[in-house]
Amino acid sequence: MREMLALVVAGTLGLFEPARALQAPAAGRQPPASGSELTVYLMTMGNGDLLWERFGHNAIRIVDATRGTDSVYHWGTFDFAQPNFLRRFMTGNTLYWMQGEGMAETMELYRYRNRSVWTQQLDLTPAERVAVRDFIAWNAKPENRYYRYDYYLDNCSTRVRDIIDRIVGGQLKIATAPRLTTTSYRFHTQRALTFDRAVALGTDIGLGEVADRPISQWEESFLPSRLQAHVRALQIRSADGSMRPLVKAEQQIFTANRPPEPTGPPSTMLRNLLMGLAIAAVIGLLGRAAVSARRGPRIAFVTAATTWAAINGILGIVLIFGWTATRHVFMARNENLLQFDPLSLALAVILPWAVMRGRGVGAARRLAVAIAVIALVGLALKLVPLFIQKNVAVMALTLPVHLAIAWVARALPFAPAAAPSPKRAAAAAAVSRSAA
Repeated sequence: MREMLALVVAGTLGLFEPARALQAPAAGRQPPASGSELTVYLMTMGNGDLLWERFGHNAIRIVDATRGTDSVYHWGTFDFAQPNFLRRFMTGNTLYWMQGEGMAETMELYRYRNRSVWTQQLDLTPAERVAVRDFIAWNAKPENRYYRYDYYLDNCSTRVRDIIDRIVGGQLKIATAPRLTTTSYRFHTQRALTFDRAVALGTDIGLGEVADRPISQWEESFLPSRLQAHVRALQIRSADGSMRPLVKAEQQIFTANRPPEPTGPPSTMLRNLLMGLAIAAVIGLLGRAAVSARRGPRIAFVTAATTWAAINGILGIVLIFGWTATRHVFMARNENLLQFDPLSLALAVILPWAVMRGRGVGAARRLAVAIAVIALVGLALKLVPLFIQKNVAVMALTLPVHLAIAWVARALPFAPAAAPSPKRAAAAAAVSRSAA
């Protein structure tokens, strides 16, 4: 959730503690305790234009009045040039790391990217501020900075969340983990990807049932904006037993000139249904034209139906691979396998032979009908409470096409087996006469 290579650590600029924090202690007063010179902020950055900016970003900012530094630390750095990046991405082993930059560089970047920035000053004791600083120093060491990234369970925002929770003695998790939201991982994913329709559709196909389970406020904090809201509402208990807000002050220090972040995912049911019906109508019309037994219409029908079947089958293989052979846990229990059936790959091979040469006709018909029936089973499972995956919009796209191919396969008079050449026919007739 961060633009590639936007690295973040030390520098100068920004909002410092009030002037009194910089003054020498008056005569007779005790010197400030270690940590009094530090101010700790949660920084939240709004969404951007690039795909990996759609979910926003966050960081921890530390102002050190004694040293005159203003530093921002984040956990969202990755590199496409990283060795084996594609393989790691496909198998769920992508490495991210913690780095940073000065506040001046950070603000320059986010102004350039036209992304809003908020800061929330955390009301921490001096000892807690020192603990934040020391943990970050430990985390920045080369042997500690890398981690295996997970889009939902371990990302730039959950790392910041966990640091804050650790510093306040687990009070953030105690307050947010028991509180279920009305959202899910799929809800927030589709919401964030509203303006990336192709990616949103691919993600909707790839996410399994686990992405539709209701999530708590703690889990919802995988999103920087939601962590910002939950931290804002948090009351923590002080050592003397009194309660105080965790956020001491909040400020938006840059306002982007862009539409507000969507509050919910768009409905894709009608769009997908219209797409599915359009593809089904094209295949049905081509199949009807192919009844004439003319070569042109048959080639057109075979091309359209085979392309659909091949794409469908390949996606089915991808879904199985993601479920069984990767660490992408949110691809598990994916009911879309009933819509993107690997059997479609076999149909993509057999159908051209059946339509154009009259070979494997029975197998082609049985496969087309079986694929349509399996897809219908997926629809019927929506009536069973155990199957909670929200994939009806996906079925609106796939089911009409499966039914159209099955209908054409049953109705189309496939080409007869190729007639023997004149020479072979004459030779066969000669053999028949001599045998007589």
